Amino acid sequence: MTLPGFVMLLCILGAQATVDLRQAAAMAAGLCNTKPTDVVFIVDSSRSVRPSEFEQVKVFLAKVIDGLSVGPDATRVGVVNYASRVKNEVSLKSHKTKAALVKAVSKIEPLSTGTMTGLAIQFAMNVAFSEAEGGRKSPDISKVAIIVTDGRPQDNIRDIAARAREAGIEIFAIGVGRVDMTTLRQMASEPLEDHVDYVESYSLIEKLTKKFQEAFCACSNAATDVVFLIDGSKSVRPENFELVKKWINLIIDKLDVSETNTHVGLVQYSSTVKQEFPLGRHNSKRSLKEAVKRMDYMERGTMTGHALSFLVDNSFGPNQGARPGVPKVGIVFTDGRSQDYIGDAAKKAKALGFKMYAVGVGNAVEDELREIASEPIADHYFYTADFKTMNQIAKKLQINVCQEEDPCECNSITKFQKKVEEALQALTKKLEAVTKRIAALENKIV
Repeated sequence: MTLPGFVMLLCILGAQATVDLRQAAAMAAGLCNTKPTDVVFIVDSSRSVRPSEFEQVKVFLAKVIDGLSVGPDATRVGVVNYASRVKNEVSLKSHKTKAALVKAVSKIEPLSTGTMTGLAIQFAMNVAFSEAEGGRKSPDISKVAIIVTDGRPQDNIRDIAARAREAGIEIFAIGVGRVDMTTLRQMASEPLEDHVDYVESYSLIEKLTKKFQEAFCACSNAATDVVFLIDGSKSVRPENFELVKKWINLIIDKLDVSETNTHVGLVQYSSTVKQEFPLGRHNSKRSLKEAVKRMDYMERGTMTGHALSFLVDNSFGPNQGARPGVPKVGIVFTDGRSQDYIGDAAKKAKALGFKMYAVGVGNAVEDELREIASEPIADHYFYTADFKTMNQIAKKLQINVCQEEDPCECNSITKFQKKVEEALQALTKKLEAVTKRIAALENKIV
């Protein structure tokens, strides 16, 4: 290759590096789409929080806000400041831009008295999330409270936090320093592993920024039809069936349930098949979870093949609420060997393009689970020996139908940043190799 050819190659590589850096800058600028949410920060500014530490909390708030799609029809943000009393610093209706929000946060002053965390949660539930303060009642709008505290509450928080969660508020609890971990767990939503965080000091709180940016990052146009196919045979037993229902609701908590996005259906089977509710009947998490809690235990046999045929031929049909052109996801749960043949129905489900997850507990036959699961099987097949450890499966099971080609809409910030770093490293190596070859050519010319 001639020297001008090398120079041209260098320019091409440099242009590619510019494109990758622009993508990285877009992510850094908070351009990842976030689903419409009402977010209220509940911030402890009691006397145990030093002024300099409170400033670090405000920096944390500003950075999380910077990663959100803020707007009247997008994400709205409020801030509740508390100590012995509660002050509504920023209402959900106050500021329509990130810049205005961040400026308002920067002006918040600590109250420097006691620690009435229960009072603050009650205020958030009754006032901060109210329509008068800009809260939205639409089932498409999630309600999220993020509590930051460094001490033990001086009032009762268990009951009021439970009422807030029952009202549909998802609660994240962040503890700092000598915080009482028991009260954090009493406040937070399930699963606790995802909703309770601890840092040793306020200087480290910024490391949680990325987690919350990812928590609010959502796929656009993420319409999905999800049907649970649940084994209600006699081997499950009543007390374990209650654990199964809680497990279903943990997964529902992770879905973007709404009229336009994720729809959920539920089918129970034993010797026969019973449709508990079809797709689209419940379009809010709260309504869905209540319907799951009402499901009665069938008992009797384990006709998994018959149940799979019902899923394929009925549950994903238009007359059962399924939407044309929308990805279909089946989640099959069983605790034993099927009493009929599952092969044909399992193959048909995958041939029709349904994404199938297979979850087994106890005496479930792993070969049957693998036969049901979609490829790659490692991502779609789960097994645990004990019903009490099912929550770990709920945490691992990721229902993702996003288009991976669009990093700003679908990939998490962490994954995208890793891709950018890998691309830049590869480009750097290429540029070094090109530079060496140009230098060698120049020596020959001289």
